Amino acid sequence: MTLINVERIKLFTTRSPYWCLALILVAAVGFALIFGLAEQGREATVFLSQIGLQLGLSVFMVLAVLAVTTEYRFGTIRTTFLAVPQRVRTLVAKTVLLVVLGAVVGLIAAFLAFFLTKTLATFPEEPLVLETGEQWRMVAGHAALFAIGAIIAVAVGILVRQSAGAIAIVLLWPLLIESLIQLIPNIGPDIQPWMPFTAGAKFVSPTDGGAGGMFNIGQSGPTAVQGLLVFLATGIVLWVISLIVLNRRDA
Repeated sequence: MTLINVERIKLFTTRSPYWCLALILVAAVGFALIFGLAEQGREATVFLSQIGLQLGLSVFMVLAVLAVTTEYRFGTIRTTFLAVPQRVRTLVAKTVLLVVLGAVVGLIAAFLAFFLTKTLATFPEEPLVLETGEQWRMVAGHAALFAIGAIIAVAVGILVRQSAGAIAIVLLWPLLIESLIQLIPNIGPDIQPWMPFTAGAKFVSPTDGGAGGMFNIGQSGPTAVQGLLVFLATGIVLWVISLIVLNRRDA
């Protein structure tokens, strides 16, 4: 617990985490406002109320990356390893802190977006309620995605060490790279649904894939649980690799 508290203090001594957390809330609230107010919320659904969380996840991963790369940038990582020679303990403490923070932030932002959309949408064609397991999953499931996203971001930060490069990876990977996979002839469309972030998104999407308009995600690829497991497996593999690299190279 002492190491986790130390990591918490280090994380919040800079302004970047506060800006990132604010941007996550802005993204969640902004899209909730759009779908809640557009045409009196006629097109609003539980899933669409959560669209802003997709951007929010990317922003949180930037926060998690900076929690790692900032230490390399200012050289404080050397002091950390001198104080705690067992590097695995430091990495575990940092990861646990960010996983818990991610779960809390994802949960708060998701429910805030849902209830704001529900409040603003006066005539939704589909009832904005949380009654079924799928509806709860589409909202509360963001806690799991943010937590796993933290694991991936920490691993990328350890492996790359440079803020610009690591941030570029966590932003372009879900937003661009996975989308380009489907352009690979013959096998692209079959592989793309199983890519980590695309698969993870299945966990907070309707089972029938009918999200509405440009947000239709289709029914191909993994199920919701399979998608979450693919996302989690990616995080675990990258984290283990980052731990091996961390122990082998100089700080």
